[in-house]
Amino acid sequence: MVTDLQKQTCQAIVNIFETGKIGGDYGQVTLLKGDSGHLTYGRSQTTLASGNLYLLIKSYCDAQHALLAEAMQPYLERLADKDLSLDNDMNLRGLLKEAGEDPVMHGVQDAFFDRVYWDVAVKNAAFLGSKLPLSLAIVYDSQVHGAWPMIRDRTLTRFGMPEDSIAPDYEGERIWFTKYVQTRKDWLTNQPNTLLRRTVYRMNAFQALIDQEKWTLDLPVTVRGLEINADVLGMIHPIVLASAENHANTPRLLRLKNPMLQGADVQKLQNLLQANGVTVKRNGEFDQATEQAVKQFQQAHALKVDGVVGSLTWAALGD
Repeated sequence: MVTDLQKQTCQAIVNIFETGKIGGDYGQVTLLKGDSGHLTYGRSQTTLASGNLYLLIKSYCDAQHALLAEAMQPYLERLADKDLSLDNDMNLRGLLKEAGEDPVMHGVQDAFFDRVYWDVAVKNAAFLGSKLPLSLAIVYDSQVHGAWPMIRDRTLTRFGMPEDSIAPDYEGERIWFTKYVQTRKDWLTNQPNTLLRRTVYRMNAFQALIDQEKWTLDLPVTVRGLEINADVLGMIHPIVLASAENHANTPRLLRLKNPMLQGADVQKLQNLLQANGVTVKRNGEFDQATEQAVKQFQQAHALKVDGVVGSLTWAALGD
């Protein structure tokens, strides 16, 4: 049984593979030429062609206090039909990106991807008798990336089940998963599909962790140049957990609109910007000057520079 911190580390590794960010990118929309999944979205890049994008957005629309549920509702039927013309629907893309700032979407994605990928990975790892966190991370990555059953069976055919070991270092398990990583790397390397072939970096990253004897995923762990440590994980997960438990108190997204947004929350934003050293007129209106002030603050704090004030920007402001 892995600890909660080890689970977060496993998921952070795959987040880096999927979106290039330790905490994942809940609003990332991707469309790659030649990708059989077509439009992909979210922290674990679920796809239109698989039908999982529909299931995710349906869960979001059904969630209480989802800020963009009404706007997304008309797309549900087309998502359910796997309508590939949605690949180029810029309105939908904009809604998906904006929803990525909604704390409700964070909670929905975390629960959805746990159910679809993490829980299944735990069961598959248990079937093999694996106990080590890095082994589970490898299985989890293959659940998200695809083709786990095929490569598992190919490895089992060649090397058999992981050997039981009474040794504290689980030698049989370590040997088997090292073989699995190599088998999957060979499969990816020889793919005719260029996009899939490029993802061999995932197995290279796991091999590097194996070479470092990081089987228990003791922190810090470095993956593709990004260091996963307790401080980083501690900054990410309290925000997500709090947002999932407090939907009723979810603030609206603040951004430049026509007509301009006004109110106490805009005034609060302007006060916090001023307190953080960003000069802005405190008039209670989200005008162009306020948008520029937000972008200036986001850039200074290594946030996504889009002028949209969601949970991460509020947290960085000290709300």
